[in-house]
Amino acid sequence: MATLSDIGVAAAINIFGAFSFFLAFAILRIQPVNDRVYFPKWYIKGLRSSPLGTGAFVGKFVNLDFRSYVRFLNWMPAALRMPEPELIDHAGLDSAVYMRIYLLGLKIFVPITFLAFTILVPINWTDSMLEHSNLIYSDLDKLSISNIPMGSTRFWAHLLMAYVFAFWTCYVLKKEYEIVASMRLHFLASEHRRPDQFTVLVRNVPPDPHESVSELMEHFFVVNHPDHYLTHQVVYNANKLSELVNKKKKMQNWLDFYQLKYSRNQSKKPSLKTGFLGLWGKTVDAIDYHTSEIEKLSKEISLEIDKIANSRQAIMPAAFVSFQTRWGAAVCAQTQQSRNPTIWLTEWAPEPRDVYWDNLAIPFVSLSVRRLIVAVAFFFLTFFFMIPIAFVQTLANIEGIEKSLPFLKSIIEMKVINSFIQGFLPGIALKIFLIFLPSILMLMSKFEGFISLSGLERRSATRCYIFQFINVFLGSIITGTAFQQLNNFIHQSANDIPKIIGASIPMKATFFITYIMVDGWAGVAGEILRLKPLIFYHLKNFFLVKTERDREEAMDPGTSGFNTGEPQIQLYFLLGLVYAVVSPILLPFIIVFFSLAYVVHRHQLINVYNQEYESAAAFWPDVHGRIIVALVVSQLLLMGLLSTKHAAQSTPLLVTLPVLTIWFHRFCKGRYEPAFVRYPLQEAMMKDTLERAREPNLNLKSFLETAYIHPVFRAGDDSNGEEATEEREKEPVLVPTKRQSRRHTTLASKCGSSFSSLLPEDQELSQI
Repeated sequence: MATLSDIGVAAAINIFGAFSFFLAFAILRIQPVNDRVYFPKWYIKGLRSSPLGTGAFVGKFVNLDFRSYVRFLNWMPAALRMPEPELIDHAGLDSAVYMRIYLLGLKIFVPITFLAFTILVPINWTDSMLEHSNLIYSDLDKLSISNIPMGSTRFWAHLLMAYVFAFWTCYVLKKEYEIVASMRLHFLASEHRRPDQFTVLVRNVPPDPHESVSELMEHFFVVNHPDHYLTHQVVYNANKLSELVNKKKKMQNWLDFYQLKYSRNQSKKPSLKTGFLGLWGKTVDAIDYHTSEIEKLSKEISLEIDKIANSRQAIMPAAFVSFQTRWGAAVCAQTQQSRNPTIWLTEWAPEPRDVYWDNLAIPFVSLSVRRLIVAVAFFFLTFFFMIPIAFVQTLANIEGIEKSLPFLKSIIEMKVINSFIQGFLPGIALKIFLIFLPSILMLMSKFEGFISLSGLERRSATRCYIFQFINVFLGSIITGTAFQQLNNFIHQSANDIPKIIGASIPMKATFFITYIMVDGWAGVAGEILRLKPLIFYHLKNFFLVKTERDREEAMDPGTSGFNTGEPQIQLYFLLGLVYAVVSPILLPFIIVFFSLAYVVHRHQLINVYNQEYESAAAFWPDVHGRIIVALVVSQLLLMGLLSTKHAAQSTPLLVTLPVLTIWFHRFCKGRYEPAFVRYPLQEAMMKDTLERAREPNLNLKSFLETAYIHPVFRAGDDSNGEEATEEREKEPVLVPTKRQSRRHTTLASKCGSSFSSLLPEDQELSQI
């Protein structure tokens, strides 16, 4: 059992580590040679130029202004100085709302910590349950509910505080949900025109032997949305073409490098070996070789484009359908299109940056099978992962190590080593086991078939939270209780075992304190240092960077990482709410984490992270829901704990608390969540009316018809835009169709697919 001195050693180690990271960052960030590592966002925006091009030779690489070293902490107030509206303009609404999660943690836990230390800690400390028991405990455990005797009237204080903490948490959650929902609606109303506001993704289009997908799509929407349909872009399976285009880009980059190298020294033409990594094989002229390879790839790309154009198999039964108004798109996206609810499925299209193009080529019918496979794989990953965690948690203590490595017994029993093992090793061992988890979960989400980056990250975050809840939280409590108290279980009667479990769960707080310090404090400090991007940037710059384009790609600004960061935050919400009543000593460590993380991530959002997409804070219902789950879990655990403490008179009153919490969640879900899943028709109409008044001659078709072209097609399109199309005639005209059942359709044809030239044109039109 970790003692107070063990926690002190762990705290000292982590504080020293965090301070060292912050100090190293403060020095490295002001060095000109690292400017692209610590300020990449400003380079991407074109608002910053490299300091390497000016000044003396040494000054290009090392900051010689010693006054700047004195102000090594000035980045903290600078990170807090930018107002939230400016942060939204600079980094997007997703980033600004993501920061509010850290603020939410502070709003919830600062008052709770004050009340807990004012009321609960003195009540726990002044009792003597642990002193008269046979349990292994530390001074920290005397601050927890474990120190209260069975059936004590003092449990009424814990019951009262459970209600106070729950009501305060729900109040803060409601206010925050209201604020974020208002921010989202204001953002959508005030934002500049975006293609996804007018566009719907249509999937599972039924096959038709008489018409192509494009013709079928046009006819369906001309008939069923005659006043609002504008254009569409069918979805192609261009994954192989994308691979060829990427390969060509790499070859072109090498060609640029060798041409630049030759221009600097024309006495000798560069050469290379054609074998693996250029280590062996035939020696050839580098420029000629890459030129010929690019020509071959260009021919392959042309053949692949022709294959896509002339193959029905390359056209997926899906399309991005755009409308003349936001109102028309909102109606289509939020209604059932067909009598059969399994076909003509519509949903809001992700913004073009958010589309994950590889998954658009997955047949819709296979998605259910994929999701079943992923669900089974995730189940086995989650529960089999408990085995190594249990093993590590067993070994990461004095008894476990002495049994496994008896020859180290004399070294382990040294006070400093003993404190390090008990206070630091369990947390770092668990952290190491979780390093590869986000990558595995993201691969699962991609296999599952989500068509947007935001969808991938949100599903991955959900699974990561479930995984951490089962393995990190429940797994650590269960394995820790079972192994650490095994000796007591053997020597106690069966009637005493529930009492031991009831006392041991709050005593596990010491492990979570070390975990928060390792994963939270040191992790946040390591995030701002960006050691991995720093090393990789300089390695790439020295060995791989050949052109200015390479240098830009080597910056690797990264993103806020919702799929990794949000589950971590939610774990701390869970720990804080569970232990607020049970063992309040954990709360200050969580407050330190939220404070550090808020400052660090705000700095990173301003200077480093480059968000790949903008979902207008669509993730907030997930954040709210997981905090509600944490609150209910804390109430159920407290109920079970008090039942083992013979506090029967107070336990029934706790039953009401999770019921009220769930009712509150249902209220918030009905009141605020629709703003995150639907677009109000009133808002859409207001936006459309204002836009028509301000831009009466807006050519919306030219804006939309190229918005959802696959990037590989867009890269090959050298045109600067097509001429404005004429307004469609008001009188009805015939729609081209070959189906006998549709020969008498008299609605306008407005097909505007910008890549329709790839589709085989049928020369025969139906005759009336």
